[in-house]
Amino acid sequence: MRRFWPLFLIAGGVLVVFGGFIYDVMFAGIPYQDPTPEISASYAHHGGIASMIRWCGVVVFLFGVVSIVIRRVTRKPSVIS
Repeated sequence: MRRFWPLFLIAGGVLVVFGGFIYDVMFAGIPYQDPTPEISASYAHHGGIASMIRWCGVVVFLFGVVSIVIRRVTRKPSVIS
């Protein structure tokens, strides 16, 4: 399990980004051509939430990638006899 946690972070980050896109489509959707102020405010609210979900997913994904890179760089070289 200890070996695979960065891969779980990468997969989780991708899933969170995908979830942000799903939230955006489900709740914000495509804006109307001439919306009322209430509809505009609702679209902006849900669009902001979807954007934050996607950015959190990107941060989790990048944290997983960076942890893999750090692990590879700090790994002790194996001695072949």
